[in-house]
Amino acid sequence: MVERLDQIERQALAQLQQAADEASLQAWKVKYLGRSAELAQILDGLRHLPKEERPAFGRRANEVKARLEQAYADRRDRLEAEAMQRELLEERLDVTLPGRPAIRGRLHPATQTLRHILDIWAEMGFQVYLSRDVETDEYNFALLNIPAHHPARDMWDTFHTTVPNVLLRTHTSPGQIHVMRERAPEPIRVVLPGMCYRYEQVTARSEIQFNQVEGLAVGFNISFADLKGTLTAFVRRMFGQQVATRFRAGHFPFTEPSAEMDIECFLCHGQGCAVCKRTGWLEILGCGMVHPTVLSNGGYDPSRFSGFAFGMGPERIAMLRYGIDDIRYFWANDLRFLEQF
Repeated sequence: MVERLDQIERQALAQLQQAADEASLQAWKVKYLGRSAELAQILDGLRHLPKEERPAFGRRANEVKARLEQAYADRRDRLEAEAMQRELLEERLDVTLPGRPAIRGRLHPATQTLRHILDIWAEMGFQVYLSRDVETDEYNFALLNIPAHHPARDMWDTFHTTVPNVLLRTHTSPGQIHVMRERAPEPIRVVLPGMCYRYEQVTARSEIQFNQVEGLAVGFNISFADLKGTLTAFVRRMFGQQVATRFRAGHFPFTEPSAEMDIECFLCHGQGCAVCKRTGWLEILGCGMVHPTVLSNGGYDPSRFSGFAFGMGPERIAMLRYGIDDIRYFWANDLRFLEQF
């Protein structure tokens, strides 16, 4: 039996030197150190030997096993080192090549324009007020002087929910009622940015969702002159000090009087081009004096308080600033478009 242990040891060590890869090394381990290996069976059979022979034979068997395990570990380490050396030689890293810069994210162009708008209004003393996207029919229409079945409701194609009288807001104007009821009778100067939703056909000029910025000022002795001066100051900060402006009569149920504000086309300088539809002017926003009914619904006495409101679309302003001719680009997630900003 001792002679057989010597034979196993010599044979195993000789074959171990021939193992040149991970597969052959694993096969050697199974053959000589596995549970079904001859050496394991010899160790298992020690209990059948006479008691006086067990110590010497067991000691020799354990020596063989320990030597084979050590030889296996040494061979494995050597093969791993050789493999690493080959990899370093065959796959050398050229440190002189320029590195690949990490691609950094950026703000969406609509978000960039929205933040620029809000920064300007903040400099002019207006606070940002956020209101909810899901509204009730009362706040979205009725309290804004648009009662049920009023023809003005046809101006907005509304997304209604399965809950009666609950809808996705069609404009940011419901925020006017929220902020007035929170702060009445204190004076107010706020801008209300947010997403709006309308069930419209998607075209180059209209989308089912878009950002809007509402503005509201309520106080004592606020006049239409204050509205014009404030909006003119904003437009000059947004588009340049030399931009010309004009106000046209308009109609909104929640303002009286109402107006549309235009700026001189900055591409043709008022001469007329395809962008301004040969008029020389670009529509920028709608505005007006807050209707007395809306003031009353917000908690203010219209005999003592007055105010103005306005609304603009950041996407539309971005389209004017950058010459974008299709609003669908903002939501297409096309990197060829987004990476230009």
